[in-house]
Amino acid sequence: MTVTDDPVQERQPLNMANYDFGDVLLVESDGPVRVVTMNRPAALNAFAGGLHEAIADVWARIASDRDARAVVLTGAGRAFSAGGDIPGMAQQIADPEHRRHSMREARRLADEVVRFHLPVVAAVNGPAVGLGATIAVMSDIVLIADTAFLADPHVQVGLVAGDGGAAFWPLATSILRAKEYLLTGDRIPADQAVALGLANRVVPAAELMDEARRVAHKLAALPPQAVQDTKRAINLHLAQAARLVLDFSLAAEGESFTTDELRHNVESFKAKS
Repeated sequence: MTVTDDPVQERQPLNMANYDFGDVLLVESDGPVRVVTMNRPAALNAFAGGLHEAIADVWARIASDRDARAVVLTGAGRAFSAGGDIPGMAQQIADPEHRRHSMREARRLADEVVRFHLPVVAAVNGPAVGLGATIAVMSDIVLIADTAFLADPHVQVGLVAGDGGAAFWPLATSILRAKEYLLTGDRIPADQAVALGLANRVVPAAELMDEARRVAHKLAALPPQAVQDTKRAINLHLAQAARLVLDFSLAAEGESFTTDELRHNVESFKAKS
C-alpha cells in the first residue's frame, strides 16, 4: 500500500468527536495511517496548555479506531517539542497539588505510549527537547530531519530526568552514553542521534513528512497481528524499564521542584524573558 495520489483522500482531517482535542493536537487520516501533530507552534509545542493531557489521551483514542494501522507523530512549526516550559515549572514549584498531578500525568503518558499496539513513526521535524525527546525515542521508528536535534536538559535546570529519559534512553543507546547526555544536557545533532541509537536515520527536512508517511504506509500494509504482537513483545522491555525506574524517577523529579537550585534557575529564566 502506498500513499494515495488522490488529493481528495489525502491528508483529510478526521471529522470525529473521538479525535477532538481542540487546537493543541491534530489528528488526520491518510488511509490506514493516523497523522498526529502536536500543535502549539508558537510555544514550540511545549507540553502545556492542555497538550500534555491530549498527547496522553490520543493513544487510547486511536487504539479504538478499527481502521487505523499505523501512526505518524510530528510537531507543527519549527519544533517537534520543546518539552516543559518555564511557566509550567513555576506553577509546579508554587502548587504542590499541581505538581503531583503533573507527575501522575507523566506516568500515564509513558504507560499509554508503551502499551499502544500500533507502530508509531516519529517525524522529528525540529528540536526534540526533554519530554519531547523521550517521546520521540519511545516511538518505533524515528526519522529525524537533518536540521533537528535531541536534548534532555532536565539536570541543567535542576530537575531529575525522571519522566522517561532515565528509564528508556539506556535501552536505545548504552548506559554510559545515556548518562553522558542526560547529565550534561548537551544537544545531540541528527547524525549523532542516529549513531547513538536514539534515531533510525536522518532525512532531509523537506522530505521528512513524505518519508514518514511512506514508512507508516509500509507498516500499515503488513499483516496486522504480526506487526502488533511483534511490537508488543519488544515493548515488554520498555514496560519492564517503566516498572523498574519510573516510580522512583518521577518521585525524585517531583522533589526537584522543592530545591533552591531549580527555584533560582526558574526565576533567572523569567527575569530574562
